[in-house]
Amino acid sequence: MMNIACHYAIARFAPFVETGEFANVGVVMFAPGARFFGFKLLGNRYARVTNFFEGLDTKVFKGSITGLREELDRILRMLQEPGTLSKESQVAVWTDLVKPRETMVRFSEPRIVMADDCEAKLLALYDYYVGHNFATKEYHEKLLERAVTGWLRDAGLQNKFHPARIGNDEYHAHFPFVSGPDTHPERIIKPLNLNHADAAKIIDHGGLWLTRIAALKKRDLLPPQVLFTVQGPAPDESSPRGRAKNEIVTELKSKDVLVIPHGSALPIIEFAKSGTIPSYEST
Repeated sequence: MMNIACHYAIARFAPFVETGEFANVGVVMFAPGARFFGFKLLGNRYARVTNFFEGLDTKVFKGSITGLREELDRILRMLQEPGTLSKESQVAVWTDLVKPRETMVRFSEPRIVMADDCEAKLLALYDYYVGHNFATKEYHEKLLERAVTGWLRDAGLQNKFHPARIGNDEYHAHFPFVSGPDTHPERIIKPLNLNHADAAKIIDHGGLWLTRIAALKKRDLLPPQVLFTVQGPAPDESSPRGRAKNEIVTELKSKDVLVIPHGSALPIIEFAKSGTIPSYEST
């Protein structure tokens, strides 16, 4: 039973006052009823943050995080000292910590969550708000699908496509955009995220769809007009990630699948209308 009220706030790095942009870099938590104070801040894996703020010297970020960590350590020692602060004084320390400030690292509006283990809840919140543990490959492909849905809607074609299970009882696969009846599909559009952090994940995820396409084609269950919109490294990228993505694209094309870069509505709309695509940038 979750019966501990935990107050928490998200630490946000906002180096440029002019834009108001920020990146989540930590979580701090206070549970007066359990005499708990804890925090977790972004460590050495900060490239995502510094790359987001173009032109920012990494020393600025590291200095800001170091300063915040030292302040939070000081508060932790103070709150852990037995008998030094009343409950009201502890609440005052928390309130002062998270109040709005015009500093590079500031806190979100404080929130409350119920928990039975404060430390575990703190780590879970960090994994969500900073680690983005919800951002799986499935999540990223849902974002790509959302974009395609918007383009089809703007072109008045959304009613011609629907999600469907293509195949039979022996083998089938789910596709987000299918035109025609499920038993005799006419066209398929499938956004594919190959923008993973390392080549192995690109090959694994792309290989999964290669296997599905091959199995459906072998059983004559796939319509002749199939389009994959691919997000991933640039086609001329010579890194392992770039080579892995190019390998998957080449294999898809060898199975008579049309492949285009994800990001342009025009070829997708043209395919949705006619089953063909105009000239497009190479994937």
